Amino acid sequence: MRIEILVSNIVKQNDIEAVVNSANANLRLGSGVAGAIHAAAGPELEAYCEPIAPLELGQAVITPGFNLPNKWVIHARAGSMITYDNALEILEECLNSVFRVALQNNIKSIAMPAIGTGVFKIPNSDCAAITAKVIKQNIDSPLNLIRICVSSVDAQKEFQFAFAEYQLD
Repeated sequence: MRIEILVSNIVKQNDIEAVVNSANANLRLGSGVAGAIHAAAGPELEAYCEPIAPLELGQAVITPGFNLPNKWVIHARAGSMITYDNALEILEECLNSVFRVALQNNIKSIAMPAIGTGVFKIPNSDCAAITAKVIKQNIDSPLNLIRICVSSVDAQKEFQFAFAEYQLD
């Protein structure tokens, strides 16, 4: 399994089979990653998502990518640090759900954002540590490539540090 941590736009991952959306409960166009993915995928994505919403905390579902360069979108719902005392546990469950969905759909490459770090207020350091932990637990997964797409060099450094701690560098 190859792991990349890049300062990169999640909707510009042309060589990746599935992108991960940091989704809201209604699986609708939102701010941040959800807004970018929905805007790039086109209105068909929101229409497709309507009957499968709401998405439960910590869960993930898969949809077609529509106008994205990716075949699939895996929508994963974290919990807000403002609303949930157990937001970090929800994030871990959410990330494990992403791996389950990828495995069930024979996906070999995914690109994911720093899930929950935007409006959900999960600190990059916590997100990075939990992401590294979950990847380490799933290291024997059939995924060939996991690309973490972050929005800043500071976030990239947080992820690089956490991944080094879990010997994923």
